Amino acid sequence: MLLNILLLIIGFVILIKGADFFVEGASSIAGNFKVSKMLIGLTIVAFGTSAPEFAVSVKSILSGNGDIVFGNVIGSNILNILLIIGISAIIHSLNVKNSTVKKELPITLLMTTLFAVLISDSLFNLKDINQFTRSDGVVILLFFTVFVYYLISMMRNKIDDDGKEEYLPLVKSFAFTILGIVAVVLGSNLVVDSASFLAKALGISQKMIALTVVALGTSLPELVTSIMATRKGEYDIAIGNIVGSCIFNIGVVIGMPVALFGGVGHIAFNYIDVGVMLLSAFLLFIFSRNDYKIHRWEGIVFLTIFVIYYSYVIYLG
Repeated sequence: MLLNILLLIIGFVILIKGADFFVEGASSIAGNFKVSKMLIGLTIVAFGTSAPEFAVSVKSILSGNGDIVFGNVIGSNILNILLIIGISAIIHSLNVKNSTVKKELPITLLMTTLFAVLISDSLFNLKDINQFTRSDGVVILLFFTVFVYYLISMMRNKIDDDGKEEYLPLVKSFAFTILGIVAVVLGSNLVVDSASFLAKALGISQKMIALTVVALGTSLPELVTSIMATRKGEYDIAIGNIVGSCIFNIGVVIGMPVALFGGVGHIAFNYIDVGVMLLSAFLLFIFSRNDYKIHRWEGIVFLTIFVIYYSYVIYLG
């Protein structure tokens, strides 16, 4: 027990320091290649911070733990928006670019809605049980290719650089980014493994562990990365990280393993879980669309919904 508590603390330390290196390296890569920091946030940072979710998803599908798979994705997407964007906006109001409101956020809302519909079989036919088949995974992947196409089109557009901002040398930028993501993944694995052991020792259910310990643990890279990015004034990376991670979670973390290894039957999550995931994506779009900024009071709204939802989850658990 004491060893796991110690590993938990060490994991947090590695995670925080790794995120610091990761943000600095990713920001410098964007500057060196004269591409937008939003693109870096949507790709390198988003995919990197989604690595723990992907690893957990593949491991869970192969071992037949369907509740862990869906709790990981649903819980992570809820945490990404309500907790991470909420905390980041409270630290400092987040500026949201016009292109993000018109393109990236609608894609996020579309993917979230599609995922919600595909796992809600009993909503359309009361005799059906909720499941996620291989064909559902393929459909998700096909929609994900739209996002990939959009990223490719973004890569063609260079940004103007007035030369006033200094960046790390390119080799050092990549070194910082790689070192950072390795530390982030290692730290998050230590946190998840230690916390899961402690949760099981306390007799907590698999669904409860999935929505809390696993979802929070695998979202720690996004949490620490976005907070560090916000503190450094890198709002595009902070938002791009979350938007990209939510899309990657649905397209890659759940869509790809199911398409490759087969479907998951009898999903145990209720419509409140799915509804909160949808509400989170919808509110993120609405708040960003108002005046292209997520204000502190909107961050408080996110955190309030987060507290209410997780009070409900813990109460049921």
